[in-house]
Amino acid sequence: MAAKQDVVDLAEIFSKYTEEKKIDRNTLVSVLEDSFRSVISKMVGSDENYDVIINAKKGDLEIYRNREVVADEDLEDENKEITLSEVHKIEGNEDMNIGDTYAEQVNFSDFGRRAVLNLRQTLGSKILDLQKDNLYNKYKEKVGTVISAEVYQVWKKEMLLVDDEGNEMSLPKSEQIPGDFYRKGDKVTAVVAKVDNRNNDPKIILSRTSPLFLQRLFERDVPEILDGLITIRKIARIPGERAKVAVESYDERIDPVGACVGMKGARIHGIVRELRNENIDVIQYTDNLKLFISRALSPAHVSDISVFDEHKRADVFLHSEEISLAIGKNGNNIKLANMLTEYKIEVFRDDADGHDANDYYLDEFLDEIDAWVIEALKNIGCSTAKEVIKIPRQELIDRTDLEEETIDEVLDIINEQFRIDEADVEAADQSEEGTDAPAEEA
Repeated sequence: MAAKQDVVDLAEIFSKYTEEKKIDRNTLVSVLEDSFRSVISKMVGSDENYDVIINAKKGDLEIYRNREVVADEDLEDENKEITLSEVHKIEGNEDMNIGDTYAEQVNFSDFGRRAVLNLRQTLGSKILDLQKDNLYNKYKEKVGTVISAEVYQVWKKEMLLVDDEGNEMSLPKSEQIPGDFYRKGDKVTAVVAKVDNRNNDPKIILSRTSPLFLQRLFERDVPEILDGLITIRKIARIPGERAKVAVESYDERIDPVGACVGMKGARIHGIVRELRNENIDVIQYTDNLKLFISRALSPAHVSDISVFDEHKRADVFLHSEEISLAIGKNGNNIKLANMLTEYKIEVFRDDADGHDANDYYLDEFLDEIDAWVIEALKNIGCSTAKEVIKIPRQELIDRTDLEEETIDEVLDIINEQFRIDEADVEAADQSEEGTDAPAEEA
């Protein structure tokens, strides 16, 4: 009969960790054996001659020390060897000879109180490491999937959440949608963005701003996407503001845009609510680049497009009333179109739409005005010089969020160009008058 090992309650350990923590029983047996061996090795120098046997079902523990029988004068290591005379004194071993192995059962508590304390510390540490490994492996497989977790703590730069099993995860402020507001106990839906495991300390990072989160919401709410009838080709997002999703169907009977939006917008509305009323434009993908760029600029209607593949640039021409639609609020529409098409889109007024021959497109000032300044002006709907000077100075500063000195420099450059033009016109007029005068005198 196995000697009782009262060091730890093995039955309680198996119950706690296999049922509550979902640790595999075989794995837990291995951890327990390693823990006992580790402590034995610390106490006696080596565990190689010890057998540790754990019965997971009964919660029993047996430890055996194996020692070689040696001649009395040859004894060197009492932990690994036993003399012939000594082994013969033990009942039932009178027939053992030199070279035989004597196995004796030992009680772990015989190693002393220090060994018991070491065991509990070692076991706790190994089980914690095992839980961390299990957590890392579990969520490593869930990267890219949507989960729901409960808010446990809200800090300035991140939120701490817990899943149904009490595992902790982080939702950084940078991965939260502007306008997200949660209190302790609230449920949060997010995508598992990545899992770090520095120094065996897994950290699960969630995201609500990732384009992948938007993709997973479409897959959840649009059955045709989950079934593979509709494919999401590209996604561009400005979290909390606006997003564009390019979809494609290989079945001509399916309208990919209509399927994603749903009857009266039923499908898209659920996604919009989850994303804090983020506006979502669903467009049909096409390999025709010009048509794709035109669709990406929706709701604006494009008159003409010139594509420069070597520079990944597209010049888009629109009627006057369409320019502001193409650019969008805070320039968001054209930013998203750039992201979706991966082309730098430049917007121009269609010359056939009555472009003022005495006006200048802002791009004509690139030698004098930085490109990022021109971009800021375009983002508020100004594509020409006259459109800039028509706006009051302070309004330009407020709307572009540029420095006063920058705006003043832009206005000086533009006004100087128009003064030069006026001077040229006056000089030309005077030249014509001078040429006509002699004729009149004659």
